[in-house]
Amino acid sequence: MQIQFKYGASPLEHNKKYMTKSDTLEIETVKFYLSNIEIEFDDKSKIKPKNNYYLIDWDNPKSFFIPIASRQNKIVSKVTFNIGVDSTASVSGALSGNLDPTNGMYWAWQSGYINMKIEGKSNSCKTRKNQFQFHLGGYLKPNYAIRKIEIPIQKNQIQNEAIKVIADLGNLFSEISLKETNSIMIPGKAAMEIADLSAKIFSVE
Repeated sequence: MQIQFKYGASPLEHNKKYMTKSDTLEIETVKFYLSNIEIEFDDKSKIKPKNNYYLIDWDNPKSFFIPIASRQNKIVSKVTFNIGVDSTASVSGALSGNLDPTNGMYWAWQSGYINMKIEGKSNSCKTRKNQFQFHLGGYLKPNYAIRKIEIPIQKNQIQNEAIKVIADLGNLFSEISLKETNSIMIPGKAAMEIADLSAKIFSVE
């Protein structure tokens, strides 16, 4: 499985200005966890990758590729995954690998992991250096920020055995006014609302 970043119809680029109905913005950082990934076939059988947690980092192209076992000539019908880290890992303390706190995606045991981090700048933001920061997370109800994604797959959407999952940031920012919402750094109602919107960025091409 491969993650591809886009903004609308074009690849997402650094140092490029993007426009919405209300804002002009530049995106500087995009990082998120994908977990509990499953590939389902038309016979209802399923396979999972070796690891359960994958940190996708826009600045690290190697992270875009998630190895999946051979499909054994079966037809893929659906891909499912979670955006974020579940409560079990969040309360387990400092972990290693993709869940290592040095990756900059861990708050503390009280709040757990940051499921998705998006940062950039926009003149609409009356903040220091016109920055916006969305750090979305929370593993305790009612602020449980993990979102489950289910994407049906058509036969013509798989090329060279690869499932290409698109992360289109344009679908997120078209729903946000950066003048009104530009800093979310803790679990809460605002983080839940943006987490709902973040689920809309994923599709299969």
